[in-house]
Amino acid sequence: MSPNEVVEDLYRGEHLSTVAYAGFWMRFWAYLADLLVIGSLNRILISPLSMAITGNVFSGSFFSFQAIGTTIIFYLYFVLMTRFFGKTLGKMIFGLKVVSLKEEKISWGTLFFREFIGRFIAKFLFAGYIIVGFLPKKQGLHDIFADTTVILDRR
Repeated sequence: MSPNEVVEDLYRGEHLSTVAYAGFWMRFWAYLADLLVIGSLNRILISPLSMAITGNVFSGSFFSFQAIGTTIIFYLYFVLMTRFFGKTLGKMIFGLKVVSLKEEKISWGTLFFREFIGRFIAKFLFAGYIIVGFLPKKQGLHDIFADTTVILDRR
């Protein structure tokens, strides 16, 4: 199945030109909403555990319980929400959805590559996010590596 057929199939035969790709600003605001959710989860789950285990909520160490727990929550949130719903809470608020350009449903391999390796590289190269505003399929560097994109979900 070609990438165009996969995206067309998502909308039951609508032509690809009717599929709207999510631009930089929509994705940016959705990401900020996701950061609010992740921050809340950290304060509910990680901070009390950190206080109970270490006696201190904030530690300057890169390998502190707080830092490791926050990183785990961050990646689990994006991986699990995208895998089971095709979108995070931030994307739900703004009506966006992550789709694969190769597969009908995003596989675990594609998802892990997009979220772990792709985001890791894109964070060091901030231009990896900025290019969303300039590419025809509105892909970030992590989307290009994983053959995914984010579309407006009109269903």
